[in-house]
Amino acid sequence: MEKLNFVKNGVSKLPPGFCFQPTDEELVFHYLKCKIFSYQLPASIIPEINVCKFDPWDLPGNCGEQDKYFFSSKEAKYRNSNRMNRTTSSGYWKATGSDKKVSVSSSLSNGIAGIRKSLVFYQGKSPNGSRTHWIMHEYRLVSLGTTACNQVINIPLIIYVVFFTTKVTMTKLE
Repeated sequence: MEKLNFVKNGVSKLPPGFCFQPTDEELVFHYLKCKIFSYQLPASIIPEINVCKFDPWDLPGNCGEQDKYFFSSKEAKYRNSNRMNRTTSSGYWKATGSDKKVSVSSSLSNGIAGIRKSLVFYQGKSPNGSRTHWIMHEYRLVSLGTTACNQVINIPLIIYVVFFTTKVTMTKLE
């Protein structure tokens, strides 16, 4: 069976009538986990870019798309630091609320769990930036196993979902 590839020049192109709206579980267990372990993806529809190299309005994708999906590598804010760099040329992404655990009770998980973090884009320099209506959800794997010292293995790949909302609703941020 031929692997479907809907990404052209870093932009996803679905056939007419198709809409890509995966659940949190599908993003973590069918896309992120498969990408990390080099398994076959259900569809090659999520491009890999460094999201923080772009302001949210400059991210590749069609203007008509509600949500934009990207694989991205973690970028440390400082050398030898676990803090992530989430600054762009015009502002920064700030975490809001608490992290949400993403898990499934089936054989898909194999002891793997995911975390979804919600972020809001602020224009300007931290901490005095002005809040915008750009929202980003960050999905990452958190427990792929432990080392001999019982430390969680750090995985450098993330899925980001970026969208613009005119009305910030708690259900979308949660």
